[in-house]
Amino acid sequence: MTVSGKPRLILGSGSPRRAELIGTLGVTADEVRPPDIDETPLPGELPRAYCARVTRDKIAAMQVGANEVALCADTTVALGRRILGKPADAGEAAEFLHLLSGRRHKVITCLAVRNSDKTWEHEVVTTVKMKRLSNEEVNAYLATDDWKGKAGAYAIQGPAGAFIPWIQGSYTAVMGLPVAETAALLKAAGYPVYGGWS
Repeated sequence: MTVSGKPRLILGSGSPRRAELIGTLGVTADEVRPPDIDETPLPGELPRAYCARVTRDKIAAMQVGANEVALCADTTVALGRRILGKPADAGEAAEFLHLLSGRRHKVITCLAVRNSDKTWEHEVVTTVKMKRLSNEEVNAYLATDDWKGKAGAYAIQGPAGAFIPWIQGSYTAVMGLPVAETAALLKAAGYPVYGGWS
């Protein structure tokens, strides 16, 4: 344990959004240490199985000391059985947006928390509806570059939020980290949030 009695929190993600979301819990990671794993989907792998596997691989790759708690997560956009990952270029981003246009899709976020003894996992699935997009809207969004590095080629908290009239589930999970479930897992691992130290 550290001097304050609090374990060190290791964030296994380089995502600035996840760091911000953890901050809403009154928590700042002591270290950011993204694990280096292969995130390529396996042949025929379904979105939920893929997301869970990648998250397990991430947390398993973390070296966690006796005074540390590690947090990893993965977010996958699924249109039916198809995984819409991070687009390679603007052309693929446009393809994804046209596929999602006027339809509902699932955003799956899996998270895992680990201390030196045990791992806790949770999965949150949110249904998202995207309005029907015109070519002008798609092109204007692509010009913002907000799609870069985003699963499904969009971020709900950015300009694409104007394309999302309705969701069923967790808004923060669509952003990349469901904060309520994260708080529960951190507490289970011995890391209370909101400064809850006696």
